[in-house]
Amino acid sequence: MADSKVNGEVIAVLPNKVKIKVDDLNAFKGAEQLKVGSYIQIADNENSSIKLIAIIESFLIEVNETGDRKYLIEANPLGTIEDGNFRRGGDSIALPPKEATKASVEDIRSIYASGSKESKYERFCFAELAQSPKERIEVPVNGNKFFNKHFAIVGSTGSGKSHTTAKVLQNATKEKKSDFKGLNNSHIIIFDIHSEYSTAFPNANIINIDDLVLPYWLLNADELEELFLESGDNNNYNQSSILRAIITENKESNNPGVGKVYFDSPLKFDINEVLNCFYNLKKETVNSDNELDIQISPSSKIFASEKEKYEHYFKAVYDFSNTRRSSAAAGHGISNGIFADGKIDKFISRLSAKVNNPRLQQFLFGSKSKTITFEDTLKQFLGYGYKETVRKNAKSNVTIIDLSGVPFEVLSITVSLISRLLFDFAYYYKKNLGDNDIPLLLVYEEAHKYVPKSDLARFKSSRASIERIAKEGRKYGISLAIVSQRPSELSETIFSQCNNFIAMRLTNPEDQNYVKRLLPDSLGSVTDILPSLQSGEALLIGEATVMPSIIKIDRCEHEPSSNDILYLEKWKNEWNSKIDFKDITAKWMS
Repeated sequence: MADSKVNGEVIAVLPNKVKIKVDDLNAFKGAEQLKVGSYIQIADNENSSIKLIAIIESFLIEVNETGDRKYLIEANPLGTIEDGNFRRGGDSIALPPKEATKASVEDIRSIYASGSKESKYERFCFAELAQSPKERIEVPVNGNKFFNKHFAIVGSTGSGKSHTTAKVLQNATKEKKSDFKGLNNSHIIIFDIHSEYSTAFPNANIINIDDLVLPYWLLNADELEELFLESGDNNNYNQSSILRAIITENKESNNPGVGKVYFDSPLKFDINEVLNCFYNLKKETVNSDNELDIQISPSSKIFASEKEKYEHYFKAVYDFSNTRRSSAAAGHGISNGIFADGKIDKFISRLSAKVNNPRLQQFLFGSKSKTITFEDTLKQFLGYGYKETVRKNAKSNVTIIDLSGVPFEVLSITVSLISRLLFDFAYYYKKNLGDNDIPLLLVYEEAHKYVPKSDLARFKSSRASIERIAKEGRKYGISLAIVSQRPSELSETIFSQCNNFIAMRLTNPEDQNYVKRLLPDSLGSVTDILPSLQSGEALLIGEATVMPSIIKIDRCEHEPSSNDILYLEKWKNEWNSKIDFKDITAKWMS
């Protein structure tokens, strides 16, 4: 061994780490390009056809008493290359000593090529290896495993998160098996909270608050209660009970011939009729001896049942006789109805304010929400367009739901309803056909805004809908892309269901630790590189990639409008005296 002493020598092998001693760093093959995240290869002394590939996590320098330096490299083993094929794990390598050198470009290419040998149609690429400045080395993923297992894109502001999201989706919409003309069969729905993605997808089906039609009658039980009930109100139980009863009755009234009708059955009902009924219940007076003898002014009316009374109350708001005690002269007494004691007054005010809110009238309670069909509701989100709207693109691979104009108090409900409808569509589509041949991808930009770890009631419905997709969606052909700058604030149930991660620069220690804890691969301190990644660089990890890699995202064809405002450049300009405050405030108040 003394005659064949090598410059780069393995001196320790741990379960998840290899230590390499380098006597002369300048003589170490390829050392001028080495950095944290670079790949090195370790030869097997017993089998020259096998090489262990490891990723560098740190450099150490030891100086002895005479001033001589010894360089130590610590690296995480990733897998072995044997006869040009890469395999995860390094258990087939014999114990040290072994020679270590920088991995060649050919070896690295063979690693990533081995991940796409099964089928060329599974190969999906949107980035190159960040540690290959001289030669481009593409880092493909298995497209099927990447999109059907949920994936997350996380990174601090300015890390290139929106750009990465746009690039991944742009490439997905271009993938084709053959040279057919027109759209491929991708169906992507982006929940865009900051109006960033319209410039990245100029041919997208863009739905903003002026176009959105979200029928209130499709809200389920949790969503209806979140919308109309105030959390923390002591009378919530009574309010919930009467809300369920009145809406169920109105659904039965508006859908004759339908069998069993429930509170959250997806059937049309008239919210104004429901409001009429509540106004009447708030004021109603009854015969003290007969609660179904209602003292409607000027003449009372006796109903056969509560159901018949509700049917009458739906039609209009009535006046009622004043209360009085029974006497020989006046006859029977008149007392307040069961709900006319003030207990539901606050609830009715809240209900009325919601229904008559101009901003909610625009997309939730307006005339279009009452006339749109269930089919057209789904078509608008799936990119097929529908007859009542005139848009530039009737059909599109990408639908952008611009949430920037949606009032914050109903943001969670809006996301919840759309997500739940798309999940149910995927479920019944597969149930009817036996397979889902139009799989859906739901992209949640700034996901921590509406699916946080918080237990607050206003996030209950959106968390329930998206967590259900996270846990069950891939079986029915609907998957998630979670995009967030604050992963530590995300629902852990949702984030832990992601099998692939694109982790960009994260500067917050809580976010770094949260991502490290949930990543499926054990990378040791390689994840410490997260706060020092350049804009556009990321750690790619998960089932879809042959091995964890530090990548550089390719440039977008069309950029999202998420660029930083050039403060100093704009401040240097002459004072702007042409601001139209009247126009701005008019749009603000509209």
